[in-house]
This record gives sequence, C-alpha cells and structure tokens, in this order.
Amino acid sequence: MSGVSDSPEDFLAEFSSLRRGRFRYFPVAPGRMEFAMELRRALLRERPKFVAIELPTFFERRLYEATARLPEISALVYPDRLGGKDSEETAIYFVLEPCDAFVEAYRTAHEIGAEVLLIDPAVGERPHLPDDYPDTVAIQRLGLDKYVESYRLFPQVRNDEVTDFAGGIAWKLQGVDPSRDVFVVVSLNLLDPVLDAMETPQDSPQHRMPIEYVDVVNVHPDSLGEVLVEYAALQQRYEYWRKQMSDVRLVDRPAAQYDTLRRAEVDYEKSTGDKVLPYQRKLLAKFTRNLAHVSGYLMSTLYELTVSARSLVDDNYAWEVWQTGSRYDFQQETSTPETLRLSADEVFFRTRKLKLQRRLPRPKQRLKPRGLKEHRKEGKPGEWAHELNGNSICSYPPEDIVIEDFGRFLKKKAKSILTEERTRTEPFQTSMLDGIDLRETMRNWHQNKIYVKRLERAAGDVSSIVVVFDDDSDGRYRYLTTWLGEHQNESDMAFYSTEPFAQLVGPGIGRAEYGGFLMTLPSRRLWDVWSDPDYDFAESKAERLLMAALDYSTAKYVVYVAPKPPRTIFRSIANQLRRQILYIPIGQMSPARIKKLRVVHVLDGYGRRESAKDYIW
Repeated sequence: MSGVSDSPEDFLAEFSSLRRGRFRYFPVAPGRMEFAMELRRALLRERPKFVAIELPTFFERRLYEATARLPEISALVYPDRLGGKDSEETAIYFVLEPCDAFVEAYRTAHEIGAEVLLIDPAVGERPHLPDDYPDTVAIQRLGLDKYVESYRLFPQVRNDEVTDFAGGIAWKLQGVDPSRDVFVVVSLNLLDPVLDAMETPQDSPQHRMPIEYVDVVNVHPDSLGEVLVEYAALQQRYEYWRKQMSDVRLVDRPAAQYDTLRRAEVDYEKSTGDKVLPYQRKLLAKFTRNLAHVSGYLMSTLYELTVSARSLVDDNYAWEVWQTGSRYDFQQETSTPETLRLSADEVFFRTRKLKLQRRLPRPKQRLKPRGLKEHRKEGKPGEWAHELNGNSICSYPPEDIVIEDFGRFLKKKAKSILTEERTRTEPFQTSMLDGIDLRETMRNWHQNKIYVKRLERAAGDVSSIVVVFDDDSDGRYRYLTTWLGEHQNESDMAFYSTEPFAQLVGPGIGRAEYGGFLMTLPSRRLWDVWSDPDYDFAESKAERLLMAALDYSTAKYVVYVAPKPPRTIFRSIANQLRRQILYIPIGQMSPARIKKLRVVHVLDGYGRRESAKDYIW
C-alpha cells in the first residue's frame, strides 16, 4: 500500500506548500508594496544564507551600485539586443523601486549577509505574461498564503516561451551547490512553471549575444510620477517603514491616500484661493472607490485619484494631487550618475494618459490683442470705498439672467427625475408605449423579448428652488439679504454670502461668493427671510432658506440642491404644507458651472448698472 494520502486536505496542503526539499520558494508580484513588506519580514525572520532572485544575470555588474544609492531611485539602462539591427540604439530601462519585491530581496539579502544569485538566465526575451494579479491590498486581510493559494487555483495558459524561460530558471537553480538551502524569489505567474521544470533535470539553455554594457542613471524627480509602479509618495512612506517596521500606518494605503489628498488641498488653496468643499470630499471617496473597481483594483492608484480630482473639482486640484503623489523627498535633480528624464512610454509597454490644463493667475500681464477689456484699478487705495452711500442695493442684470437660466435647468431636471422614478418597463405586447427600453431588452436578450417603457408624467410643478453650496459651519458667510424680482419673469431671491463690499471691484461694486440662495416665483411676494420669526426653528442658514421655500411655494414641488439631504423633520413639514422636497445632490452638477454660479456682484444702487460692465469680469 502506498503511504501517500489521496484526501483533499493532504492534496491542498501539498499544493500550497512552497518548500520543496532544500528550496524555499517565495512568489511575488513585481512592483507591489505588500509583497515587498512580506518578503522583508520573511528574510529577517528566516535569515537564509543563500537567496536566489529572478533578475537577469547581467545585472550583477551594476546592481549593487544602484541599490546602494537607495532610497534615491536609480535605473539600469542597457541596449535592446532582441530588436534586431533597427533597435541597436534602443535602450531598455529597469527602474529600481523601493517597493519592488526583487529590489527588496537584494537589499535585505545583503543586509543579513546572505549570498545572492540572479537566476534569470537572460537567454531570450522574457515572455510577456499578463500581470493581472488580484489587488495586493487583499494580502492585508487574507494573508499572503491564502492570496498565493487562491491565485494558483486558476493558473494562466502556458506556451513554449513560458516553458523555456522557466526551464532556464530551473537550470540555474539546479546548478547551485547541493549542500546549500536556497531561498528563491520568483514571480507569482512563473511559480508553477518553475516548480514543474524543477522536477526534471534541465539542459543548458541556448545563450544569446551577451549584454556587456549596463549603466546606472539617476531618475529625474519630475519623472517619478510616470515610471513607478507604486506612486512616489507611497514609496517614501515605505522607506520610512522599512527602517523601523513598527508604524504600520505609514504603509496603510487608505491613510496614505487621505494624506495625499489632504496635502494637495493645502497646495490647491494656496495656488488658487479656492477650497475643496466637504461634499466634494465625500464624492471623491465614492468616485475613487468605483473607479478603482472598474480598473480591477480594491484601492485607487495615483491615476484614479487624479482622474477623480479633475472630474469632481477641477484641473488645478487634479494637478496638485498628481504633484503631491509624485513627490519623493529623497530624489535629487543632480547626482553622481547622470540624471535622465524618463517617460512612461520608455519604461512600460502599455500606459494610460491624462491631460490636465491648469488655469492659474499670472503675476505678469500677458501679451494680448487690442480691444480686450482691461480691469480698471483704483487711482488711490480706498477711493472706491468713499463712493458708497448705502441707500440701496441691486443686482447685476447679466448675472440675473445666468441665475434664472440655472433655475429653469433645475426645474427641468427635477421633472425628469420624477418622470424616471415613475417609469415602468414591461414586455412588448400590443403597443410600443413610450419607446423601447434598450437596456432591459439587452439584459434579457436570451429570452427573445422586447421591453418597452411606460412613462407616467408627474403631476405638479416647481416654483421654489434652494441651492446650498456651503452650510456655513464656520460662519464665513455673514452677508444676509433678500431682494425682489424686478419683473414677472425674475424670481424673488434670498441668499447668504461673503461680505460683498469687503472686496470692491469698482466704485460701489462689491464682489462676493454665495453660500446658498433661494429663488421663488411669482415675484414681489418675499418678505425678509432672515428676520422672519416663523423660521427661527431653523438650525442653519440653509434650513431657513428651505423653510421659506416651502412656505412661499405655490406649486407642489420644492427643489433642494445641497451637499447633503435635509433633516427628516422637513419631510413632515412639507407634508403638512402639502409640498414635496426633491433633493438633488450638488455633486451631480458640473463643478465648473457651480464655480461660476457662486460669484455674485452687489451694486450700491441702480445708478451703478451703467458703469458696472467696465469693472466686472
């Protein structure tokens, strides 16, 4: 009888074991921080005397020099011998990243005094295996063993190139002194081909033309954002962690991303004067998560963070996020090796590109063609302030048109939301009703059925709109006013904003920023919302506007656009008044449009309207 058990438990134990005789295999995903962390822990714990690393043998001449420069990042450059005569002047760059497990294996092996062997035989072009690993963030929850075991249950398709390459690695390992125990660091997608190749003696692979020239270059700091697998700010945190291996928060990806976004916010406010609002932060968290899932990750990369920042704030903030994530304080522009600027196309086969257009104020006046309006300035400081009389205030008509157009847009959007909520989908029978529902039809294509939509129009209209940009938790918006529409097509309006006459842009012309506003039709009905005792129940300026909107609304629906929905008690108040609140998250609006709408100019009397066009930009 055989002594080998055929039970599933024994098979799984043998399958997951990575110690085969004198060889202890440690599979890694190249460039990923979690594998570098686990590898360093394993090497410091086991302290092997012999470490074999899947790196080309011709790196031996310059690899020690390059790793000795860490944490300053270097690149090994060598000619492309496999591209034929046309590629004799083409260079290949191998960037030595602190978070790369192969680089970490080499550094730690020298730190513990182990002998190092490079086992990539460099006998041909390395097979381009897909690096579609599950997100390595899962290692922090699952553990390394379960992650590797799960990956190996679904092996990749092999071809002759993979078999030959694995055979070359096995040939190098089989040539090691039989009395030595070997700690083998190999790519996870090559682990099983190498294990299979080790089962039989391998012949010496066919050698190619040797690569005699390998040089070390210093990577320019501005290139790090493009040529690193893990973004530079995370690599810097990893360097601090590996020295102590105590503060796990340094290498916690959510904490690192939060720190990157927070630092970018500070730089964004300094360069533009704008702020990232609380509702935008919440949307950033949700959007980056969803974007990461679409890309096949659990956590966003710097690319996803930058795309989210551009989509939800603007290009200026996206630029600051990219710059903050690409910052690596250890890197120098000038160093002993030659410094090169590298692009992603020179290092990687496939890249994703993103174009950002920064819009920043310039300290120097740009050359401009004749005819463009120039911003007027005070003859002497305080000149415009002396022209204020304070008898009355009014709006700037072009801004009124923009606000009214936005109000009409919100009314249409609210009606479309109500219609969508009442839309029903059903299989086609005798009538096309309101058209074919393509999405539902495609979803049930296997049933050979066509689905159609039945639209039930919402009864009622919208006469009051409340838009809240900021709930004013810090008391920034102290200017409270109510003004009436000047004709039947112009809404009555109440708003809170920054103090307009604290920033004068012309004689009697103040510039402010909305915190929130209320618009209601028909006009000429609105009392002073801010002094009305009926609304003292409100806990904030935004709630006072909402209560007034419900009170003055002549239609069934009140649109409420804000970072967060109103308190539940307002639903009860609306029901008592036979009204309904339609909440629209402000994050659904265009950030560029919202930014323009927030600017309001207050004029010191109707007489200022004629000259206002010369000062307002």
